Amino acid sequence: MKISKRQKILQAIEKKGCLLVYPLDNRKRPESLWSVLYPRSPMRWEWDTGGDNRVGELWVLREELSRSRDVVYAKWFRNRATFFSKDTFTCFLAYLGTSAGKVPLTRESQEALDLLLMDSPQSTPMLKENLGLRGRFFEAQYNRTLKPLWNYLFLVGYGEVPDSSFPSLNLGATATLFEDLWRASQKIPEAEAEKRLLGVLGKDNLFYQHAEKLKAQLSRSEIAQERRLRD
Repeated sequence: MKISKRQKILQAIEKKGCLLVYPLDNRKRPESLWSVLYPRSPMRWEWDTGGDNRVGELWVLREELSRSRDVVYAKWFRNRATFFSKDTFTCFLAYLGTSAGKVPLTRESQEALDLLLMDSPQSTPMLKENLGLRGRFFEAQYNRTLKPLWNYLFLVGYGEVPDSSFPSLNLGATATLFEDLWRASQKIPEAEAEKRLLGVLGKDNLFYQHAEKLKAQLSRSEIAQERRLRD
C-alpha cells in the first residue's frame, strides 16, 4: 500500500533522528525532507509561477508537521529549519545540558525565554513587540537575542500565523510546549544521551558534529568565566 508523503517523512525523521527541511545547496549531507521525498531531483528555490510547486508543497507540509506534536521543529542546524524525532530531541536537550540549567544566557535572551515560558506560542511579530524589538532597526538585535535559544533548543517552532504578505512563525518555549520531553531529558545523564545520539546518528553525522561544536562553545565559555573570576 502506498504511504502518504506525511507518513514517509515521519518514518524518515524517526529513523534518521534529524532532518533538514530543504537541502543545503543540493548537497547530500545533511539529509533533508526534500531528499527523502525526491532523492533524484535537485531543488530549485523558486517561488514564481514557473517554479517547482513541490517546494511550496513541502513548505506547507513543514508547517503542518511543526504543530503536529509527532515531531519537533526548530531553527537549529546553521539556523536552518530542522526536524527532530522526539527521542533525538530529548537526548540533545540532555547532551547539551539545556534542561539541566547548564547553558548560561544573556539578560536579553533570558528575558525572551521568560516571556515564552509564560505564554507560548507567540508569533514572531508579537514576541518582537513584547521585547521592544519590532522594526528593521532592531532586527539584528532580535536575531542575536534568539540565537542561543535556538542553538540550545530552548525554543521550538509551532505552526504559523498570517502576517501581511508572508506567514510568521509561531515560537514557543520547549519547556512549555513539550514539557514531557523537557522533564524526560532531565533524567538522562549526559553520557547516556551521547551514547543514544551516537547510536542513531553516528560520529560522522553533521547534526551530531554541530551539537559537539555547541557543547564545546559552552566549555570554552566556562573556562573563560573561571579565568575572569580568578583574575
